[in-house]
Amino acid sequence: MAKQRPLRSAVIIAGGRSTRFGEADKAVAALAGTPMIRIVADRLTPVVDELVVNCRGDQREAIESAMTDFSLPVRYALDSEPDAGPMAGIGTGLSACRGEYAIVVACDMPFVEADIVQYLFERAESEAVDAVVPKLDDGWYQTTQAVYRTQSMANACRNALERGERKILAPLDELEWVVAGEDELRVHGSLDTFENLNTREEFEAAQSRF
Repeated sequence: MAKQRPLRSAVIIAGGRSTRFGEADKAVAALAGTPMIRIVADRLTPVVDELVVNCRGDQREAIESAMTDFSLPVRYALDSEPDAGPMAGIGTGLSACRGEYAIVVACDMPFVEADIVQYLFERAESEAVDAVVPKLDDGWYQTTQAVYRTQSMANACRNALERGERKILAPLDELEWVVAGEDELRVHGSLDTFENLNTREEFEAAQSRF
C-alpha cells in the first residue's frame, strides 16, 4: 500500500492594494472571464487539500463570490493590520493552515504550475526543512511562490515584525531553508509559473494565453 502523503495547504496572498493596476482589485479582476484569484486556486487543486485566502476585510465578500463552488475547503485569514506588507500577509495566512507545509502564492500569479508546486512540496517534506524558496538566475527569490513549514514560518514572520523587520527574507534568518534553483525548476515545468501581472497592460496581454 502506498504511503499516504501528509495534508498540504495553500495560501493565496491577496491583501495588496494593487496600486499599479488602477482602482480595481486585481485579485477578482476577470481574466478571460474568470476572476484571477480563482484561476490561481484552481491550478493548485491537484496538489493541495485546503485553501487559505489572506486578504483585507473589505475584500472578503468579492473573493468569496469568486470562490463559489470551489472544490476544496476554503478559509479566510484577514489582515488584522491592513497594508502591513507581504510578510505580514504570509504569516497571517500560514497561521490559519492545518497542513504541516503550505505553498504560498500571490494572487497575481495565474500561470502557477502544479508540477512545480508538487516538486517544492516533495523537497520540503523529504528534506524536512522549514522552507524551499525558488531563486532564479536573475537573483530574485520567489518568496510568494514557495513552500513553508506553516507554524515555523508563521512564528518567524511574527518575530521579524516585532523586531521592526519588513524585508520578505527576514523571517528565513531563523529557519532552516533551502533554495530551489532555476535549472532544477526547469526540469519540472516552465518558469512562467513565476510570472505576475502587476499592471493593467500586463493583465490585458495575458488574456489570450487563457
